[in-house]
Amino acid sequence: MIRVLIADDHVIVRRGLRQILAEAGDIQLTGEASNGREVLRMLRENWYDVLVLDISMPEVTGLEVLQDIQKMKPRPKALMLSMYPEKQFAIRALKSGATGYLTKDSAPEELLTAIREVACGRKYITHQLAEILADEVLFETEKPAHELLSERERQVWRLLAQGKGITEIASILYLSPKTISTYRRRVLEKLRLNNNAELIRYAIETGVIQ
Repeated sequence: MIRVLIADDHVIVRRGLRQILAEAGDIQLTGEASNGREVLRMLRENWYDVLVLDISMPEVTGLEVLQDIQKMKPRPKALMLSMYPEKQFAIRALKSGATGYLTKDSAPEELLTAIREVACGRKYITHQLAEILADEVLFETEKPAHELLSERERQVWRLLAQGKGITEIASILYLSPKTISTYRRRVLEKLRLNNNAELIRYAIETGVIQ
């Protein structure tokens, strides 16, 4: 049996994953986590063959979890399951240590296939992602400014671009308003922008928000 830990902060998503895995005779759901800190604690206390991990989670993000598990021995295999398009986050996830990447609109059968591939020690990517990776190699160009942002800076940027205020973002990310203000200043400096209106426009232009 392939032992699986699923990590997603949405109850309805975990319930759907639970139902999909229940239909597979060779895969057993042995743990669920709703935030990044809980994921890391469970990984230290138990062994799982595959971690099915969401990128956007409270307290510790999925990408931050990936960075932490690189230090674990043996190292858990992580399949990233995200609502974000492959082009936007897949390459960063794979570079951070993910063994595979799927979007949440993938078919249930593809999720089961991905879990089995990852459990066997193989990478799992879709044909679309393979083409994106090939383009990255063949047509590598200078990185855009937002690629220089840290993961936390990206989080703050996305939330600012959605129109959320400093206090609201602080509550969402479990940080102080002063810390969020510092991240906002760094984002503005790195993106060479002047205010929130320009942040929103840049986010729309780069596809971070619709």
